[in-house]
Order: sequence, then structure tokens, then C-alpha cells
Amino acid sequence: MSRVANNPIKLPKGVDLKINGSQLNVKGPKGNLDLVLHRNVSLAETDNEGEFLVTAEDDKAVAMAGTYRALVNNMVVGVSEGFEKKLQLVGVGFRANLQGSKLNLALGFSHPVEYAAPEGITLATPSQTEIVVSGCDKQQVGQVASEIRAYRPPEPYKGKGVRYADERVVRKEAKKA
Repeated sequence: MSRVANNPIKLPKGVDLKINGSQLNVKGPKGNLDLVLHRNVSLAETDNEGEFLVTAEDDKAVAMAGTYRALVNNMVVGVSEGFEKKLQLVGVGFRANLQGSKLNLALGFSHPVEYAAPEGITLATPSQTEIVVSGCDKQQVGQVASEIRAYRPPEPYKGKGVRYADERVVRKEAKKA
């Protein structure tokens, strides 16, 4: 059995885990998430814990047990606490403001860039140069942050662009005459 899959998932108060065949539903204060389990993986729920079991004894089934344990743990954390990614805009004139669920970005292009937040994602702009992406689905939060960053990734010479708050941009030296 996988070392990851051996660890049981602890369910915090307010989080409800329902198993219907291979369909898994996790409900909590921040939202509701669904997942279809792999055919070689099953989940046994005991008092406030979930434990993964492998139904077939091959290496792929063991790997799938660890993968699905990590996915379900992220779902439990997401519906109880939520996930967030912080982005920073670095550059003269680079700013972001929120109008409803649309994010308006001024990134040095000849036109403003608009980004509509998908369902389940909350965008916030604490300042003109900061964006906070939050939601209960870890994959979706990372995807939205990546899409916003892709409009203007940080360039290596001056470091201008959209970057993650904890990202370190390696700077290059300019050409010498």
C-alpha cells in the first residue's frame, strides 16, 4: 500500500462526506465538491475519518490510491478552509480593479484586459497591484491564477509582469556595449 494512502483523512466538524458507489460528495461550509473514484480504489468511512483501500493488487492501483487520497484530502480542506493564491502586478501603470465578478487589468497593452471569474471562484483586489484568487477547489484556484498570470508573465530583464506573491524572478543582466 502507498505511504500516502495509508494516512487516514480526518474530517473536521461541519464537513460531510457521502459515498454512493464510486461517486463521492464532500459538503462543507465553503462549498460542495464531487469526485468519481477510480475502479481500483474504495473509500471506507469511520467516525470522522476516511481510509482508502485498494481493490486490485497491482502497482497502478496502489499509485491511484495515493493519488485519490490526496485529491479527497484537498477537497476536505477546500470545503472547510478554502484555498487562495495571491498575485502581484509589477510595472509602471500596471493595475487591477474589480467590477462585479469581472477583473479589469491594465498591463501595458493598448487595450484593457478583462477576465471573468468562473463559477466557484472569488476574486479580490486589496490594492491596485494585488489580486487574491480564492475558492474551495484547489485545482480551479491554481488554474485561474495561472490564466491571469499568463496575460503578462514576468520578464527576466526588468521583472515587470504578473507574478505569484511568493515567486522569485531570476533577473538577467542587460547586454554590455
